[in-house]
Amino acid sequence: MKIDLFYARGCDKCAASRESLKVAAERVAPDLEWRELDVLENMDYAVDLGVLTLPAMAIDGVLAFPALPSVKQLVDAITRKCNTVARS
Repeated sequence: MKIDLFYARGCDKCAASRESLKVAAERVAPDLEWRELDVLENMDYAVDLGVLTLPAMAIDGVLAFPALPSVKQLVDAITRKCNTVARS
């Protein structure tokens, strides 16, 4: 599983929650690939996903959160994704 967190340099909102979200995500999915992407350096990818505001998060190349989720929201989304993959 891959999670992309889109952020902008100097964004206090982006920086404030990044670490707690990353720690929670890695606890639920230890084999997780966590990427923090500066939107200005990854503009084409962000546009392809439909990122309109920052911070935003994608799970496996699909925009899952157009705004920063809470830890619980992220953990729930990862858990659902893991359960879906396990059933396949």
